[in-house]
Amino acid sequence: MDPIAAIATGHSPTAIGIVRLSGEGCFACCDRVFRAANGRPFSQQEPRKMVFGEMLDSQGRVIDQGLAVRFPGPRSYTGEDSAEFHCHGSPVVLRELLGSLFAAGARQAKAGEFTRRAFLNGRLDLTQAEAVIDLIDAETAAAARNAAAQLDGGLRRVLEPIQDALLDVTSRFYAVVDYPDEDIEDIRPEQVARALDDSAAALDRLLATCRRGKVLKSGVRTAIVGRPNAGKSSLLNALAGYDRAIVTDIPGTTRDTVEESVLCGGVLLRLTDTAGIRDTEDAVERLGVERSRKAAEAADLVLAVVDGSVPMTEEDREVLRLAAQAPRWIAVFSKCDLWDTKARSVGVIGRENAPAASVSLSAVTGEGLERLEDAVAALFPAGEDTDSGSLLTDRRQEEAAVRARDATRRAREALAAGLTPDAILTDAEEALDALGELTGRTAREEIVSRIFSRFCVGK
Repeated sequence: MDPIAAIATGHSPTAIGIVRLSGEGCFACCDRVFRAANGRPFSQQEPRKMVFGEMLDSQGRVIDQGLAVRFPGPRSYTGEDSAEFHCHGSPVVLRELLGSLFAAGARQAKAGEFTRRAFLNGRLDLTQAEAVIDLIDAETAAAARNAAAQLDGGLRRVLEPIQDALLDVTSRFYAVVDYPDEDIEDIRPEQVARALDDSAAALDRLLATCRRGKVLKSGVRTAIVGRPNAGKSSLLNALAGYDRAIVTDIPGTTRDTVEESVLCGGVLLRLTDTAGIRDTEDAVERLGVERSRKAAEAADLVLAVVDGSVPMTEEDREVLRLAAQAPRWIAVFSKCDLWDTKARSVGVIGRENAPAASVSLSAVTGEGLERLEDAVAALFPAGEDTDSGSLLTDRRQEEAAVRARDATRRAREALAAGLTPDAILTDAEEALDALGELTGRTAREEIVSRIFSRFCVGK
């Protein structure tokens, strides 16, 4: 493939900037733009070892001094000859160096083209390629660990045994049906049934990780609701660590939703602070209250804030009833630094709609915030499988796994019903095609290979 080049460290000033190249002829391009201090051409430098030298523009003038390293293919990120220049991170310097490489024969890399080449050259499977993006976008330590483990092949290691079992089923059917004169062991329905059952169960376990995977990648949609002056905006500011929302003693200050992303108990919360919920004649505030209700209805988690320094009102009870409709909610009794007693409970909601936790805190002093963090962490545990990279974090992955699971179940039903091998094969191959979308493994070629491996060996 033709040589491509791009700035790998963004376009903001940094201490160190990196320009990356890959493709056939990239070493020749580097020979023209890099003058090593040891006097040897770049193409003759020791592989995977940094060398000091000067970066040159298209006229041969020195742009900067820095380090360069070459990665001969296939032992490189892309599987091709590749190189990197590490210089000072001035955007001007990086652009000049990139322009010099273009003049030497490289072209601008398209978005994601380095990783695309790594996939096409067999250096990454599809799940690993997606993990690169997840690792770049990770906003929590758990998300980074899961993405790093997937980049190391964690999800592929879960999927491959399922693929292998289904490949064994399909190749066995084809071998027996298409080559009846060969010495091949007959099909045993009980073995096929067990393989299909095990595959469907494994896919069910994988799909059960979707919710945690989505939380890990995208965070939890969280609405903070309460009557005016209950302490909603103060709670948002306390969790954010700065004054994100305006806080006053005047009821109804917040009239629109205010959004912020925060880490709470190691969980990424996409917080929405809402207008105080109450009956009002103010048309603008009424619109804000309606948005508050919609935010609560769309949320995965609701933090229902009640001013604990005064007796509970009917407006507070309405807030709690609204929160109880959410999949998960936490009752937050605010302003505990002003209480005479610190015992508060939610007595207006039935057991079936009870909050996951009741927390008393003060957004001003910080007292009790750790209890809220513990409650959130308990609701959305990362789980040990984040370290193994076996969580589904992407909608595409989920849809492909669902299709594979459903097709595997249909194949099992066809076997139980005594249908012809063609019916079973159709569904088993559909499952393999769906799994191939996850891993990039082509089922057809592997089926043919396994068919002929059975000849004359009785397996």
